[in-house]
Amino acid sequence: MAEGLILDLTLTKAEKYRQLLPQIEALTTGEPDLIANLANTMGALKQAFGFFWVGAYLVKGDELVLGPFQGPIACTRIRHGKGVCGASWAQAQTLLVPDVEHFPGHIACSSESKSEIVVPVLKDGQVVMVLDVDSDQLNDFDQDDQQALEQLAQLMGSWF
Repeated sequence: MAEGLILDLTLTKAEKYRQLLPQIEALTTGEPDLIANLANTMGALKQAFGFFWVGAYLVKGDELVLGPFQGPIACTRIRHGKGVCGASWAQAQTLLVPDVEHFPGHIACSSESKSEIVVPVLKDGQVVMVLDVDSDQLNDFDQDDQQALEQLAQLMGSWF
């Protein structure tokens, strides 16, 4: 088991993801506990990128329920189709939102959140979780984030 990450913070964002994702995979391989894997993954993402907020919302019935996260306290439950997380779940697709104030029905868990990316995690074709990343800066996420986080979501799906 790894005791730390090897991170070169001088790299570009895309290069950081390429450096980090194999470390997350190595860290979680052989660990059967979902919560442990999610907790370490959120910690690794926060450590590598300094995201304002990063966390997991797990599908439980007709709601998303807060799972492991890094950052300020957050909304505990989100209904299907509501806000960015609920919309990503309902559509089973990544939503990249440059300005959350312009997203219809945005749920403001924190007034400091300005932009957001939400990536669904699928198991057997069904959304089982969403990975939610918030920034306190406008337009802070791009295709590099989307591509890497979707790759991570594929790995996360194997934990269910």
